[in-house]
Amino acid sequence: MDFRKLTVKEKALQVNLDITIYGSFAEIGAGQETAANFFKAGGASGTIAKTMSAYDMAFSDAIYGAEESGRYVCEPRLMKMLDKEYDLLPMRLPERAKNTRFFAFANTVESLNYKRTNQGRGWLGVKFQLEPEEEPNECVIHVKMHDNDAVLQQQALGIVGVNLIHGCFFLHQDPEQLLLSLIDDLSNVRIELDFFRLTGPSFSHVDNRLFSLKLVKHGMTSATMFDPQGNVQQPSDVLYKKNILMLRGRFRPPTHVNIDMLKSGLRQFKEDEEVDPDRLMVITELTLHNLYKRGGGNASIDEKDFLDRVDILCSMGMTVMISDFQEYFKLISFLSKFTRKKKIGIILGINNLLSIFDEKYYEFLRGGILESFGTLFGRNVKMFVYPSLNEYTGELHTCKNAVLPSHLRHLFQYLVDNDQIEDIVDSSQENLHIISDNVLAMIKNGEEGWEHFVPEEVSKAIKEHRLFEYTEAKSISS
Repeated sequence: MDFRKLTVKEKALQVNLDITIYGSFAEIGAGQETAANFFKAGGASGTIAKTMSAYDMAFSDAIYGAEESGRYVCEPRLMKMLDKEYDLLPMRLPERAKNTRFFAFANTVESLNYKRTNQGRGWLGVKFQLEPEEEPNECVIHVKMHDNDAVLQQQALGIVGVNLIHGCFFLHQDPEQLLLSLIDDLSNVRIELDFFRLTGPSFSHVDNRLFSLKLVKHGMTSATMFDPQGNVQQPSDVLYKKNILMLRGRFRPPTHVNIDMLKSGLRQFKEDEEVDPDRLMVITELTLHNLYKRGGGNASIDEKDFLDRVDILCSMGMTVMISDFQEYFKLISFLSKFTRKKKIGIILGINNLLSIFDEKYYEFLRGGILESFGTLFGRNVKMFVYPSLNEYTGELHTCKNAVLPSHLRHLFQYLVDNDQIEDIVDSSQENLHIISDNVLAMIKNGEEGWEHFVPEEVSKAIKEHRLFEYTEAKSISS
């Protein structure tokens, strides 16, 4: 049977006609379109207890309290709105509580300004019951609006709001379908969804890290993040005006080499006079490409393997980013939107650096390698290069003896001379023989000795949680 997606009007009407659903709408900024869609659908008196818009900042602060950050389009403001409006429902409508699934919808939004100099974005959320008198659940999202017109952005936001409310009540049995439904009647060209969190007693089984991965996997956003506690983060809030140091890798598993790259790279990054240590964010990044498994059919993602890697990195106190930026210049372009000219450092191995100078990766760009380098090596970007060891000759491979095509040597030297490429000078050379794929094979095969190649906390976590298909070492009989 063919499945036909409901239109926005049909979704709003389905909610309106369910006599058990009743709640309030609070919309700050340029987001007053969601409630309007329910009014236009008909039967809104069965759904809407109240609508309001505290557009003036003084009125907003009087109702919800001031934000320490001074920002209004932020998650803490949204959560205050949801809590305030939801708590009023059973308080003012106690006679309805036994037969009603209460909800509060809120958003706080910044749409395109008159001069079109800003990024339209907003926080949206629903606090809702799935059964009367139950403890409420919450679904919170963050969107970026890419229409080049404020009215179109507002219309798109209204559609997302309807999709969110409808999904929470009618698609909650399948959280992934709920997630995908949020951009129904839209596209990722118009709306980018870069944060999704579903919590509450009805969703204790949901791992929001997996749903953040799905945002990237389904092309709803380009990157998502987790803090060291494994909590989902919204990139623009976390990275705002920060100096960023990033290490990209597979981390399968993290070895002494990965840790030394981070420690030695961080030491040199902090020596830069432009780096403020108090506004420094160190990030480990996994690309979507490195999460795919292959065999027998189309590429797919091993979700357990993904969670194993995130668990390990978070247990080491790392902030983790998942992205679909295979090319480094796309990663830098993304980070530069938030740093406001703060310093960005990238730690990478010498072989990865040389691959950046491989022109075949830029054939899709009209300006080729020079176009990509214009972004990659902006004024505030510096690469810290970790050496490799030739196991046959014992020679250390660094920027000083790097071999490049003759027509690119001067470009390479220019970047070195202008302090945008720098060797990591105090690496632990005794660890350079460690290869993560070999360590992983030892873990899976139950071989002895792999523990010597990874930090102690990594070894402990792998054994305790049986990560990476861990098999206990086989005893050898005499």
